[in-house]
Amino acid sequence: MTSSGVPPTSDWEEWHRGYDDPGSVLSERLLVVQRHIRAWLDATAPRSVRVMSSCAGDGRDLLDVLAERADAHRVTATLLEADVRNADRARQRVGDLGLEGVEVRCTDAGISDAYAGAVPADLVLLCGIFGNVPDEDVRRTISAARQFCDAGARVIWTRHRRYPDLTPKIHACSTSTVLRRWTSSLLHTPCTRWGSTGLSALLSRWRRAGVCSPS
Repeated sequence: MTSSGVPPTSDWEEWHRGYDDPGSVLSERLLVVQRHIRAWLDATAPRSVRVMSSCAGDGRDLLDVLAERADAHRVTATLLEADVRNADRARQRVGDLGLEGVEVRCTDAGISDAYAGAVPADLVLLCGIFGNVPDEDVRRTISAARQFCDAGARVIWTRHRRYPDLTPKIHACSTSTVLRRWTSSLLHTPCTRWGSTGLSALLSRWRRAGVCSPS
């Protein structure tokens, strides 16, 4: 059990089966995340953009949205996922969709080298992480996540609303936070350029927690 009250997860293949139920919390959360990705892509069109998804799972949050867009070619994306099965599914989907600008890396998101060439990004997805790390690390992550971002970037992350609900504290961490009251919370905040301060410590915490969760 993590200090956030969430049992540690190791079988992300099993975790994904929650998507098979369209009424599940995971399915509802996915639709919310996709809606925000879709809106962001609309707002940034027609310029070329870079997306980075850490602990991306099978990438369905981003890939499903790109599948429906005629301008998907303007998106360069890197999906980081340690689970071989999820990464293989993501690669298969990328190939089926012909998304030449999307790379799937089967790698540990807790290793800083995994991010080489993937950041700074215009859109950073940190979905499925905050419910699987100690609560005290969530605030550190919010601050350190800006190091993944290019100027003016957007970060989308999720967090469950189970007791104890951490979202009020998350909201207090940043005056630029916009939270959606749903099955999860989303953070949209301006980011500074990529840097190294605090990143290694953050990634080592993720690694110790065994986090490589899907969105």
